[in-house]
Amino acid sequence: MSDSGSEQAWRVQRAEVVRAQQEALAAARQAEHEKATAILREAIDGFYAAGIEPVPLRARPGTGRGTVRTSLTGWYLKKDRTIAIDTDARFYVMRVPGGLGARLRGADPEPSEAPLVVGRGARDGETFDLRELLEMRLADPVAP
Repeated sequence: MSDSGSEQAWRVQRAEVVRAQQEALAAARQAEHEKATAILREAIDGFYAAGIEPVPLRARPGTGRGTVRTSLTGWYLKKDRTIAIDTDARFYVMRVPGGLGARLRGADPEPSEAPLVVGRGARDGETFDLRELLEMRLADPVAP
């Protein structure tokens, strides 16, 4: 086989390896999300059983101060109100683009894949096991 033929075969093989790695990573993320969502559904049942009702959720604009109303109702998972879940067990990072339009009309953050470890890779270095964080909120809910 010529040098260019072996180089092309190497590129094809490398592309296959990268594709397989990406598929495995996506499958692992999906499996983690499904496990975390099941945990969130259990926690929501626990919140209701404990009489902890959902509250209107507000998001923080990416720039500026204050908060922006959303159409979401649920529970904050962190005291600083940066992480929340809605009543359908969707997980949110409570950040939205800022600006006057968002302040006037409100804005909704997009749901994220629910993690088993909250805050992994975050800049503040604060990480929580999802179950532990939910237990903390059951014992000490974040006030609206």
